[in-house]
Amino acid sequence: MNPSHFELFYSSTGICTDTRKIEPGCLFICIQGDNFDGNTFAKTALEQGASHVIVDNPDYFVENSAMTLVENSVKYLQQLANHHRRKFNIPVIGITGSNGKTSSKELINAVLSQKYNVLATTGNLNNHLGVPFTLLRITDQHDIAIIEMGANKFKDIEELCTIAEPNYGIITNIGKAHLEGLKSFEGVLKTKRELYESIEKAEGTIVVNQDDNVLIGALPQGTNRFSYGTKNSDIQGELLRLSPFVEMKWKTSDYQSEEICTQMIGNYNFYNFLAAAAFGVLFDVPNDLISKAIGEYNPTNNRSQVKKTLKNTLILDCYNANPTSMRSALESFAMIEHPSKLFVLGDMKELGDESKHEHASIIELAETLGLKGYVVGDYFSEISSDTILKGFKTTSELVEFIAESPIDEQLVLLKGSRSIGLEVLEASL
Repeated sequence: MNPSHFELFYSSTGICTDTRKIEPGCLFICIQGDNFDGNTFAKTALEQGASHVIVDNPDYFVENSAMTLVENSVKYLQQLANHHRRKFNIPVIGITGSNGKTSSKELINAVLSQKYNVLATTGNLNNHLGVPFTLLRITDQHDIAIIEMGANKFKDIEELCTIAEPNYGIITNIGKAHLEGLKSFEGVLKTKRELYESIEKAEGTIVVNQDDNVLIGALPQGTNRFSYGTKNSDIQGELLRLSPFVEMKWKTSDYQSEEICTQMIGNYNFYNFLAAAAFGVLFDVPNDLISKAIGEYNPTNNRSQVKKTLKNTLILDCYNANPTSMRSALESFAMIEHPSKLFVLGDMKELGDESKHEHASIIELAETLGLKGYVVGDYFSEISSDTILKGFKTTSELVEFIAESPIDEQLVLLKGSRSIGLEVLEASL
């Protein structure tokens, strides 16, 4: 890529890839997708005020205009982002994992923001486009950047690490996710481990869960590490109870926190809190401010939220689901003391040939845990079990059922893949 082409970004008001969001003076990059070609909007972008347009389809390139023709617009965006990242000598934290990466990112951001000006991935913009967009937001005002990295096929994390060049990293866990592209647990591990390999090359620091034998076994030899867990680690935590919120303590060699009542549910989030504390200690955030951030963080993205309605208490964990996160959610739900509990489970997506087996395994676990509830989706609704009160193909069918058979005075777990749309049940419950 011609380095001079990158200067177009610095003379613009920012990056845009959608003509509906154009701001005067922006650099418009034409991105081609499976069902669209951004190049068709090149002329429109200029007419609407873009200062310059990057195209990669010669059919839409206009000579002697404010257009630059490149071989691949996505590669241009990625290389521009890497060029920009290299202008800043700041810690760049890479986060990946099968579950918990967005929650961990938000918690680490909350802790580090007690002392630093932190740039973090917005929402879950963690793919080959989202990571560059985030990196291009770094300014001289930022002390640290936190970059979330997602993967659904081999080499995805390697690609994102090449763009972001993280010098700190954490894998939250390895589980069964995106099996359509990664095929197996071993495939997931191989792909996520690409972050460790990148940190090793950068001679950076890996933050690791000492209680997770898979992650410990995947660590490169000789790489700097900082650990968290329940024993034999740099940061040690104790899960006191689920009320349903996580109540915990944490300590270092010279500090012991008081009891912290968090605003997140799930024993799985206990480790996300410890990870955030580990980064806080690693970056010299005062211990009392670390505890303050952990206690005050309140999720707002349908991840581990507790909401009370007029009739029930809901645990909203319906942003995403895979076999590992589903099992964790059910096991945690079973640990909560409550006289009347119900689950509503939605199908898990992107499991490929393992779909039928994995859904059946989840219902077997629910039976073992003595839980009861409703299921939604093509896979779950086909399973026959005493633990399932009733199955539905769609969420709208369940909404109609609840209208005729109201649910009252229950603790209700809503867990499913985002496309199932279980969050619409909030109005009915």
